[in-house]
Amino acid sequence: MSVLVEQPWIAVLLPVVVSVLIAAAGRRLVAYTRWLALAGPLAVFATGIAGLGIADEAAPVISASWLAQGLDSISVGASVDALAAVMLVVVGLVSAMVVLFSVGYMAKDPAQARYFALISAFTAAMTGLVLSTTLVGLFASWELVGVCSYLLIGFWYRKPSAANAAMKAFLVTRVGDVGFLFGLALLWARTGTTDIAAINAGVGALPAGVATLAALLLFAGAAGKSAQFPLHIWLPEAMEGPTPVSALIHAATMVAAGVFMVSRMWPVFAASEAAMQTMLWIGLITAFGAAVAAIAQRDIKRVLAYSTISQLGFMFVALGAGQWQIAMFHLVTHAAFKALLFLGSGSVIHSAGTQDLHEMGGLGRLMPVTMITWVLGAGALAGIPPLAGFFSKDGIIHAAWVASPVAGTVLVLASLMTAFYITRATLLAFAGDFRGQGHPHESPWTMTVPLLVLAAGAAGLGFVGTGLAELLGGHAELESTVAIVSACVALFGVGLGWLAYRRGPATDLALESRLGSSYGAARAAFGVDAAVTRVFVRPARGVAEAVYEGVDRGLIDRAVNGIGRLFVGAGRIGTALQTGQIDLAAALIGAGIVFLTALVIGWGGR
Repeated sequence: MSVLVEQPWIAVLLPVVVSVLIAAAGRRLVAYTRWLALAGPLAVFATGIAGLGIADEAAPVISASWLAQGLDSISVGASVDALAAVMLVVVGLVSAMVVLFSVGYMAKDPAQARYFALISAFTAAMTGLVLSTTLVGLFASWELVGVCSYLLIGFWYRKPSAANAAMKAFLVTRVGDVGFLFGLALLWARTGTTDIAAINAGVGALPAGVATLAALLLFAGAAGKSAQFPLHIWLPEAMEGPTPVSALIHAATMVAAGVFMVSRMWPVFAASEAAMQTMLWIGLITAFGAAVAAIAQRDIKRVLAYSTISQLGFMFVALGAGQWQIAMFHLVTHAAFKALLFLGSGSVIHSAGTQDLHEMGGLGRLMPVTMITWVLGAGALAGIPPLAGFFSKDGIIHAAWVASPVAGTVLVLASLMTAFYITRATLLAFAGDFRGQGHPHESPWTMTVPLLVLAAGAAGLGFVGTGLAELLGGHAELESTVAIVSACVALFGVGLGWLAYRRGPATDLALESRLGSSYGAARAAFGVDAAVTRVFVRPARGVAEAVYEGVDRGLIDRAVNGIGRLFVGAGRIGTALQTGQIDLAAALIGAGIVFLTALVIGWGGR
């Protein structure tokens, strides 16, 4: 058994140490220390690979008491079981590719040391989340992931849009995290433990109402982290961070945490039919609505952002349909092709100098490696056989169809739109003539090598589905009818996208002119963000401003300032008495003696 499996804390500690070293070395040595950032992800990847080799054995658990009060204590622990091993492989590989890509992408940024230190810290936090054997440890790592994402999304903090996006991501995800925290407290109160294995084993003894409430509270946390309706509004704004950060957040770390947590706590969710139905229909709304929104975006990164929201919706539909192993399968394939697409968009932005699809075009001839790898990722996302997304997405559609024909039908339509919008983005970026300014060129090897590695995953990971499902205790079989229908729908969506956008951006302008407000509504994601701002944010801000003016400034500040003015006045009186005249000082001393003598006599008489 590998020492990495016996001592899994190494996979958490190493990236922490690397993060400190990079930050301490600072800007002058970052050309060398940035390569250290690869050490953490590679250790995580190696731990996952070692864990896959012992998946059938009892995974050793390393635990320690963290907080103690009398005879009670809260423990934290780490273990590499089959589910953790799969997730570690995904986190480690994608994080390593993001770091390598960042060496080229961030080469001219003066704050590289801070960037690579934060990437390493992010990797450590996500690894701690995956390895945790207690809800307390999982929640602590969960929050650290949120802090790191806040710092990375707002990395260019001098830009108001980046600072606002970071704050928005932090606050919106905290809404879900409050639910998670209450769910944790409820399970602890009812089971007497925070150990995940013990909770899962004893969930059958919980009353049905308690199990449902606990599952829904945990789902609130998952919905926030994994950007499910209506808590999805933070994710499109998160594009303000550097593009490699977007790849890391969208593919293997933050947004995957919600799906992973539900899978880890599966017996709690399986005990509640209401929670399962809630996940299914929220996931369905998210998958369909985000796919429609992606069609109308001009920013290449926002297309991919809404695509991520939609694909996460697919995963929650699978969870709601009772197939968490299929959801994890799609998480794995999605990590490969979505990281590939985000890094591909970063390569395009780095070369073309723009994120606007209307200002691109013709990049296929100028950036052949980026174009070929992008097409493989786009095909996997669209569900073109035999690429990875075809196998995992079809498993979800089949599970949804069994659970509800309505859900299955809606997912088929969402798949059609997925193939359409990614074809649109591909043609606008790589086909035709270059419509922008500058001189685009292929990216350096530090950026193209990660694209090639992830392209291999996007092409071949679909064939590991059966083995992955069996490793996790389930099964994944491709249902022939669903596979044929899904492949035809994907090809139809690609063909429709080609017919519509082979002439370039003119189609967008025509659609905008013809559809008017409907097209604008799709681009604004149906105004959910604006509605949340109007219904919740503005009233909350109004209350906060009223409390600030009325209580903080009107009451507390006045009281404090009044006390200050009182003592200032007393000081001025005392200052006036300090004249330096001996006769006045003698008179005051005499008056004081008389006053104190009278006070003593009067007090003694009592």
